[in-house]
Amino acid sequence: MASCPDTLGEFPCWGLLPRKETGVLNLLSKNPSYDGRGTVIAIFDSGVDPGAPGLQVTTEGKVKVIDRIDGSGAGDVDTSTVVQAADGVITGLSGRRLKIPESWVNPNGKYHIGVKGAYCLYPQRLKERITKERKDKKWDPVHKELLAEAQRKVQALETSKNGASNTNGNISLLEKLGKEDAEARVTHLNTLEKKYKDLGPAYDCVVYHDGEVWRACIDTSEKGELESGIHIGEYRLTHEWAPLTAVDRYNVSINVHNDGNVLEIVGMCSSHGTHVASIAAANFPDNPERNGIAPGAQIISITIGDNRLNSMETGTALARAMIRVMENPHYSIDVINISYGEHAHWSDSGRLGELAHEVVNKYGISWVASAGNHGPALATVGVPPDFHSDSIIGVGAYVSPDMMMAEYAMVEKLPGCAYTWSSRGPTADGARGVTVCAPGGAITSVPNFLLRVNQLMNGTSMASPHTAGCVSLAVSALKQRSVIYSPYSIRRALQHTAQALDLDIFAQGHGLIQVERAVDHLLQHSGGVEDKVRFAVECGGGTGGERRKGIHLRNWKADKPIDTSVIVEPIILNDSEADPNEKLSFCMEFVMTCDASWVKAPTCLQMSYTVRSFQVTIDPRGLERGRVYFTSVRAYDSSNVEKGCMFEVPITVVVPYVDLVNGYQYTCPPEVFRAGHIRRHFLHVPLEATWGVVTLRASHGEKSQRITLHAVQLKPRSSVKTLEYYKVVNLESQESSVHVLSVRGGYTLELCLARWWSSLVDGQVELSVQFHSLRPVQEEVTLLCSEGVQRVDVRSGLRTEELAPQAVLKHHTQVVSPSESRVEVLGGTRDTVPGSRPIYQLVLSYPLSISKAAEVTPRCALLSDVLYESAYESQLWMLYDHNKQLMGSGDAYSNKYSLKLEKGDYIIRLHVRHERPDLLEKLTDLPLTVLTKLPQEVKLDVYTSFNAAVTNGKKFQPTSITHGTTQPIYLAAPSLSDKTLKGLGLTPGQCLLGTLSFAKDEQVRKADQYPLRVVVTEVPNKKRSSGSSSSGGCNNSGGGSSEEKKETKNYSDYLEALRDLQTAWITKLDSEGGEQLHKEVTTAHPDHLAAQLAHLQSLDTTAASATAQGRAAVVAAAAKIVAAVDIAPLLAFYGTKNDTRPEAPKIKTQMDKQRNILLEALSRQGSALCADLLALAPLEETPEAFQQVDTIATDIMKFVEPSDSKVNGFFVSYYRVRGLDGLAARLISRQCEEKWTRDNEAKLTEAYTRLGWMHISALMATTHSIRFPPGYTPF
Repeated sequence: MASCPDTLGEFPCWGLLPRKETGVLNLLSKNPSYDGRGTVIAIFDSGVDPGAPGLQVTTEGKVKVIDRIDGSGAGDVDTSTVVQAADGVITGLSGRRLKIPESWVNPNGKYHIGVKGAYCLYPQRLKERITKERKDKKWDPVHKELLAEAQRKVQALETSKNGASNTNGNISLLEKLGKEDAEARVTHLNTLEKKYKDLGPAYDCVVYHDGEVWRACIDTSEKGELESGIHIGEYRLTHEWAPLTAVDRYNVSINVHNDGNVLEIVGMCSSHGTHVASIAAANFPDNPERNGIAPGAQIISITIGDNRLNSMETGTALARAMIRVMENPHYSIDVINISYGEHAHWSDSGRLGELAHEVVNKYGISWVASAGNHGPALATVGVPPDFHSDSIIGVGAYVSPDMMMAEYAMVEKLPGCAYTWSSRGPTADGARGVTVCAPGGAITSVPNFLLRVNQLMNGTSMASPHTAGCVSLAVSALKQRSVIYSPYSIRRALQHTAQALDLDIFAQGHGLIQVERAVDHLLQHSGGVEDKVRFAVECGGGTGGERRKGIHLRNWKADKPIDTSVIVEPIILNDSEADPNEKLSFCMEFVMTCDASWVKAPTCLQMSYTVRSFQVTIDPRGLERGRVYFTSVRAYDSSNVEKGCMFEVPITVVVPYVDLVNGYQYTCPPEVFRAGHIRRHFLHVPLEATWGVVTLRASHGEKSQRITLHAVQLKPRSSVKTLEYYKVVNLESQESSVHVLSVRGGYTLELCLARWWSSLVDGQVELSVQFHSLRPVQEEVTLLCSEGVQRVDVRSGLRTEELAPQAVLKHHTQVVSPSESRVEVLGGTRDTVPGSRPIYQLVLSYPLSISKAAEVTPRCALLSDVLYESAYESQLWMLYDHNKQLMGSGDAYSNKYSLKLEKGDYIIRLHVRHERPDLLEKLTDLPLTVLTKLPQEVKLDVYTSFNAAVTNGKKFQPTSITHGTTQPIYLAAPSLSDKTLKGLGLTPGQCLLGTLSFAKDEQVRKADQYPLRVVVTEVPNKKRSSGSSSSGGCNNSGGGSSEEKKETKNYSDYLEALRDLQTAWITKLDSEGGEQLHKEVTTAHPDHLAAQLAHLQSLDTTAASATAQGRAAVVAAAAKIVAAVDIAPLLAFYGTKNDTRPEAPKIKTQMDKQRNILLEALSRQGSALCADLLALAPLEETPEAFQQVDTIATDIMKFVEPSDSKVNGFFVSYYRVRGLDGLAARLISRQCEEKWTRDNEAKLTEAYTRLGWMHISALMATTHSIRFPPGYTPF
């Protein structure tokens, strides 16, 4: 055995979840009781697993996770159906008989029942694992054996057929069908394998009250054995949780709402939340080195990610989370952590921002939020840090040298730095965005369903809970020392004591958080009049009256000084209910400073409890161009400047390059890029520019260089993603990389180059940019089909460009109006804002019909692309098939959610929430747009002249247009008879959407596109018959337009119509009336087959077919019809290829009518005979009976295939009688493809059972309740 080396070092456990860098270890070593005890952290995330390592108890032995809530509604179960047990058994909504365990205590005897699909609860990764395991264990072994057996049978029949052909040469009908059946089994098994789809098990849910708490049982046995299912009480009261199954290890708990009518199953929509909670507060009593930041803190888990949306947060979930923490009679929340967020178009208004404002500024809860992982460009901080209220602590991500070794196993340490992807400030309205930074990576606990004990995750999602844990430590210390504090005093202490790093100011904010210093500062400087006061800073200079949190000058030429007014207002915590004496006693005298010579601001400000204003002057002249500058005007308490900055006015000034070479070129010489190095170039984009070409070239270095190129333009009131380009490239030595990006003239462009934070080798990169311009006069082109041609003027504004226009249609849109709408109050504890303010919801239903398989995207234009900034609380749509099976969901960001749908009818249900019902009432007629992706893109013809367009002349050829000139092009409307458009069922008012591009280069076409809309104003008419008349084509008496002369009817026509009317009523009357009418018609018209068929239809009912007597009547009536039809002429007619007789169309109509009557009669007769055979015992069957159905099958197949809809019902029965279950299954599955109904599924399941394909039958039975739910899934 080899000996171990003596030089092996100790594993750096301290670097797995870093605590040394932020002073946590020092604080706790000196003050062990400041470990977060006495505090509660709310984790707004994807859900926390209470079974994950380190999340069971606090350092005091208390329960760690004291409440679990799913705010999204994805785990809700409708349990409004109430039943009582009979003989200890109830029937669940799945149809299973559920046995009530004798140990249950239920004083009132009432049970609320519902049903829930397991896969609706599972996060995507778990669903993939369980689906694979179920297929591997329950499907594949059986299916492969059955397929092999079916293939052997086909081979055996082939062998026997070859032998028979050598001797006889004749094959009987049954032999032929037997071979087809064997082949059908093979084909069907292969099809089932290709189309395998596991919807997952459906579990019955039972809710009852045991006299003390609500309890729920989830029947994971799928057999009604409730004793072996999950049986747990409400989590807050019992702290009970359990894995859904032993295989999935997915720990769930429950809450009950609305007096038992809603069961909330709480799980996790991803592993993210558990990892976040572990960083904040995990406690390992036996291994404290792995502890989280605040091991003594308790946690409440509130799931804001929605499983239906792949863990995306929703307004509903966020609102419920905030309502729960505002005012809770069971516990008080000290800190919120949210490691979620999006980019908003604006931050100065929005329903969710209003609620967040209440959480912090009325209820005094510290809120910590991740800045985002959207860097390295500036202004990439998302919401929540970018809410209008600047009281939320935004956190950037930092990586320390110890983290590099312990977490990333790097071969050498590098200096600590911000992660390349960490979002940077400022916000669009001037705030810092990033308050502080913290370690943004950790290896710690993850949920049990991942089947691993821990995992490395990095992101500002990890930096934020680190900071939240630090806040918990500070609050714990303050509570134990009975020191008054507020979210504002804590935030100011964190800012003042943070360690400024030699890093980008926009990534670190005030610096790396130092909790020991912060606690000391809070304890030393408590008791001031400002402890519970925030200073709201609003800066002028915005257009449209926008409120700005700072000064951010970017889209300007920076060629002259600018004056900005600043308003500062002191606002006490919970201002509306605060003690007036506190307001009266507030008075502070500030000294102010700014370290930038290019800023002029007052040096002092006296403030009582009122608004004060002053002016700041910024003079950018003399500042180097192409750079960004940051400073702030900081105000200190003149009586004690050691308290730190009371408020600040952050100032970010971009001084762009304006004078480009030739007006469109910019080049930067090679620069050395070390690990984490960032170089920003700011260019004022020429007014006419529409795209830019960026070239990167590695000019030095032997190894590949990983470079991030991030280009951003900020458009007012628009998200940072609106005009953005992001790419990570690996450049070899002397290699160039070309990037084309869309730009808009007049806005400053940041070109940010960053070397990846973990790169070990230096490199050199040079950059060059060229701007181009091919711009239409109108930003969006609309073409009306009725106009036929649309002129578009294209201008080259910078240089000579090659024009090669291309117009492409990609989507069809239809606008759907709601068929039903209602506004209803939700109420209940989770949907009522404290102060008796219930939330209302508007539910809209939209019918949608799909004529053929397509990919669709529902979109509510009024609510799209806004979430945090929306005036409404939330919006969510759910699309169902005709059986109410949920097919998919989507929210505000419609471009993320598209569904592939088969032909059929669907319902889209949209819900919108708000506290004010009057706002919802305004939306009761809200239209919904459904975008359908065209099966193939349609290109419009483009011409050089109007005459060429109207005459289909010469199409546009690529041409050069010189600087400053305009070239008209002409777009021709598409032909609605085009094979791609013809099948869309277009109607006037609908639109076709696409893009218009002008450059020849394909990369440019993708980057520089303009919206194109084609409005359908008419649809093609059917071909009109043309002809001539003796009066020159005008044989009508007025106006010159021709009319077809009405055909004159005679009395015999009236009698024929009367006969047909009587015939139609035979099936509508009761049996006695129908029989009498049938006799009257057949007496008057003995040869009228339609009357006899109607009589047959009236006899062949479900009730009649259940009795031998009823079936005999059907057989007799059908036989009469069959006997009356002469089959020979029919066969002769259909055997004729071309009928050249003048009256051929009329003859064909008569023949088709006769054939269809014959086929229906044979089909009904055969079905009744098959039912007779199936009702007999095997010994009672006779060869004659089988021969009779064989004959009927043969006669039918002379005219149509067995799959024909007129006869397939008979052939399903016939195949069953003849034991040809493979053919029967094939026919039924085709019926299911047309329309999946309960009846068709029952037939298909029965066919699979007869075939012995029990694994398929079992899968269908398990998932039946998901395909046919009792009602719509709750929002």
